[in-house]
Amino acid sequence: MISLSKGQKISLSKEGGPQLKRVAVGLGWGMRETQTKGFFGIGAGVKREEVDLDASCILYDADGNAVDSVWWRKLRSNDGSIQHTGDDREGGGSEDDPNEVINVDLDKVPEHVRSIVFVVNSYTGETFKGIPTAFCNVVDLSNQGEVARFNLNTSGGDARGFIIAKVYRHEGQWKFHAIGEQVEGRQQTVKDIEVFARKFA
Repeated sequence: MISLSKGQKISLSKEGGPQLKRVAVGLGWGMRETQTKGFFGIGAGVKREEVDLDASCILYDADGNAVDSVWWRKLRSNDGSIQHTGDDREGGGSEDDPNEVINVDLDKVPEHVRSIVFVVNSYTGETFKGIPTAFCNVVDLSNQGEVARFNLNTSGGDARGFIIAKVYRHEGQWKFHAIGEQVEGRQQTVKDIEVFARKFA
């Protein structure tokens, strides 16, 4: 498994072998943590709250035009090559397992689609402040092995969305680009965040 840094790119080919055929791109996040003061300093601690984040992806052609999207209200791409496994409204759980997963059959993605940009937005309009951890990972669905993992920096700012990463074609090969850019402003839906995602298509 490769631990990626922001901006890093890798090939989605097995080392010394063929191109991966089916991958799962997952997003995992912890529950929001806030400090509680207690009564006269007694009972102070950490309060954990559910956070409803939404992982989505937007498909772009060679000219940077959005041609399709997959999100919690549209769990399958028009051509059937991409499938969202469903909405998680809580967060938390194991730090190793993603909360929301999007499966991509790379062999079936239409030729006119040159990039798939993965994003996350806050449906309830909350910022990422207080969310201790968030990550993106890529899993080879042929053997369930984790290919790469990318930890997002959720500290600071008033971000309500993230451009997480993209999977894209380059010289006949699929590659993965860890982006990790925070997006401020109203980011409740795919439509809200698409204008920012387009810059990375």
